[in-house]
Amino acid sequence: MKVLGIGVDIVENKRFRNLIKNKNFLMRIFGKKEIELSKKIKDKINFFAKRFAAKESFAKSLGTGIRDNLNFNDIQILNDGLGKPYYLKSKKIIRVINKRYKIKTCNLFLAISDEKDYSIAFTILQSK
Repeated sequence: MKVLGIGVDIVENKRFRNLIKNKNFLMRIFGKKEIELSKKIKDKINFFAKRFAAKESFAKSLGTGIRDNLNFNDIQILNDGLGKPYYLKSKKIIRVINKRYKIKTCNLFLAISDEKDYSIAFTILQSK
């Protein structure tokens, strides 16, 4: 196994206070599963801020950013039964990674955290 890329991003949470009130913004940046999950969350500002940081972190781990037909809403962050965040590896995400690194399977590791004012995400992209 080889580390192919790492990415980190930090955002100021208050930026999202007004943004998340805009349905067009939500649909352009977040996937359907993320929006559905947010309905169960009390602190929506930090919820969306952390996920935005994770999307940026993922794009940085690719080394390409958001381009080549990859959109923010293609990158979805969900949580397992214990609350651990993970990237939903859709066919499109796998295709983008395959094109960039010429691999068929990979591991994606994600850590996200927040405080009152900031949210941060760290991503490791590893070949299997």
